Amino acid sequence: MKVVNRLEEEKNLENSSEQQTYIRMKKFKFIMLIFILVFSTAGITLGALSFGDEKAVNVGIPERKEFSKLYKAYDVLEGKYFQGIDNEILINGAIEGMVKSLDDPYSDYMSKEDNEKFQESISSSFEGIGAEIQEQKGNIVVVSPIKGSPAEKAGIMPNDKIITVDDKSIQGMSVSEAVLLIRGKKGTKVSLSIHRPGKKEEIKVTLIRDEIPINTVYSEMLKNGVAKISITSFSSHTDKDLASALDEMKDKGMKSLILDLRRNPGGLLDQAISISNLFVPNGNKLFQVAYRDGSIEEFVAKDGKKITVPTAVLIDGGSASAAEILAAAVSESANVPLIGEKSFGKGTVQTTEEFSDGSNIKYTMAKWLTPSGTWIHKKGIKPDIKVLLPDYANLPYIDPEIELKKSSMSNEVKAAKEMLKVLGYNPGKVDAYYNEETEKAVKDFQKAEKLKVTGILSGETTNELMTKLRDHLQKNDPQVKKAVEVLTKNKKK
Repeated sequence: MKVVNRLEEEKNLENSSEQQTYIRMKKFKFIMLIFILVFSTAGITLGALSFGDEKAVNVGIPERKEFSKLYKAYDVLEGKYFQGIDNEILINGAIEGMVKSLDDPYSDYMSKEDNEKFQESISSSFEGIGAEIQEQKGNIVVVSPIKGSPAEKAGIMPNDKIITVDDKSIQGMSVSEAVLLIRGKKGTKVSLSIHRPGKKEEIKVTLIRDEIPINTVYSEMLKNGVAKISITSFSSHTDKDLASALDEMKDKGMKSLILDLRRNPGGLLDQAISISNLFVPNGNKLFQVAYRDGSIEEFVAKDGKKITVPTAVLIDGGSASAAEILAAAVSESANVPLIGEKSFGKGTVQTTEEFSDGSNIKYTMAKWLTPSGTWIHKKGIKPDIKVLLPDYANLPYIDPEIELKKSSMSNEVKAAKEMLKVLGYNPGKVDAYYNEETEKAVKDFQKAEKLKVTGILSGETTNELMTKLRDHLQKNDPQVKKAVEVLTKNKKK
């Protein structure tokens, strides 16, 4: 209003004899006032920047006092560190450290490169050794090897701790950092040293990386109409692959089903929901999700296609996360018996927050509960029928590059003798000494497998020995046998 009145006042004086003088005076005063304001403002700003302790605050952005320490640390390093630094690396390191301080093995910061590798793991294939790993108290621990992978063929097992990769210690590394060292191009070698619970000495393993196809469903027809379907992980296409496998087994006369979730480290939650829905009656609980604020969300089975044939589920210490959701759902809400060993025990749910540069934060956003409300985290799910695998299933890997021959003495010799004995050969006393009886047993094995007969255990002979042992275990799997027995009894009833 003052500005308007001033203009009106000047207009009324247009016809005054002192018009020009008045206008000149007003312009001069106005210009001087502007100069005074400019210099005053500049002086105040300069004083604040020179003597004030507080940083200038951007207009419209709320001040976050909790970050003042972080800002100061960043400014100190950027301005005073003895070498030039990469600002992006500094910021990424701050985010990674923030997430790591949660002390949660399932929360992780992934750079653009790490995120791309993660997306590979749930897509069609990737190149590496084929083992699901996680970080536990500064150690990289195997959750489960992937079926048919170099890791499984090498005898790597759930709960194995990977100590070094190509003689480089990975203790204290994040999962993302360890994966970058372990993965590599198909055909290249990688050496691991492993500590296995219950074993004093480290196990040395050399693997040849391969393409790891993410075929998550494997099916076969056993005797008497018993179908066996293995789900090795839950990726984006698992439910569709399972549907195809079930149709194939039905065409072959499926009368009952063994669903094998052993060494299944989990995967995508939506897949666990979709597959659980096949077995659980409409309206029954699948699982529950408990959030930070105390609220609980229930997931229930919906109407749709259902599996009605008698079913048993196999679990072990490598069954984790989504595999445990499925196992708990069918056990508590569909009365499907669980057979095998106690599961891994991962009862949390993760999600990701994407950044514009392609990196992301994976973090735990809730915990999941079984239909009855049980939290199985770090406890696992106990099977209804406990069945252990034979001791020879835990025999250590023998490096094919090591030559074992007469007069050799090592733990590898002892393991080889145990393998030969299980396969029906007579290696003599099962100890660490390679004697004449051991040499003869190796020659007999080489003859039977049409290998070059040398009596020396190395290379192709070693690989074939371990392959035959795995085949023997699969044919004489006590957990599968128990499942067949249970299903056969239920059928008779």
